[in-house]
Amino acid sequence: MAHPAPCTAASGETIGDAPIGLGPDDGALRRRLARIRPPKAPMEAFLVSTAVVALGEIGDKTQLLALVLAARFQRPLPIIAGIFVATIANHTLAGYIGNLLQGMIPAEYLRWAVALSFFAVALWALKPDTLDDGDAPATTSRWGVFGVTVVAFFLAEMGDKTQVATVVLAARFASLAAVVIGTTLGMLLANVPVVLVGKAASARIPFRAIRIFAALLFAGLGVYALVGGEAVAG
Repeated sequence: MAHPAPCTAASGETIGDAPIGLGPDDGALRRRLARIRPPKAPMEAFLVSTAVVALGEIGDKTQLLALVLAARFQRPLPIIAGIFVATIANHTLAGYIGNLLQGMIPAEYLRWAVALSFFAVALWALKPDTLDDGDAPATTSRWGVFGVTVVAFFLAEMGDKTQVATVVLAARFASLAAVVIGTTLGMLLANVPVVLVGKAASARIPFRAIRIFAALLFAGLGVYALVGGEAVAG
């Protein structure tokens, strides 16, 4: 028995007997489909998050805290382990909030919110950070140096610009794991040398130049969020 000829779309393409083209009256839908961009790979989220946080952490109060911990306890391995645990816990929470915002806010408003947040963090990055008395680590803990570091670092990171940047990055990219792993690696890249070498390392860091570069990077991400389409990625 003969089968009917498949329907041909305006573009000349078919899937079986169904056209994949749009009718002449579907102009609005055509325009919406034209704006859809392929999801960005998690690797992009990972690399951007690593670079942004590594630069933003230079001269930040949590890096100053790492320097204080290293000078006080002189035990780099438990300090580094504590920084890792505190950061991944803190940034998982921050990233989760960013992911929630991505699902709650319409894409067009989210795009502007992400861009304005990056611009705000860019201005924040230009301001030299100081370590407040409340951020100073305790001298003793039943969990030892590791426990002191986890608690002090987690609390110092609350509301810090690298935590805010993690929220914004998680709102910009859909791959929460890539963002959290990237921001955690960025924190370690900035803080481990300070813990291992101490003041000798910090004395050689051009803090002002790095702050300016970090501010430009955050501002560039803000511009990219505006011109790069909807703030969704995979």
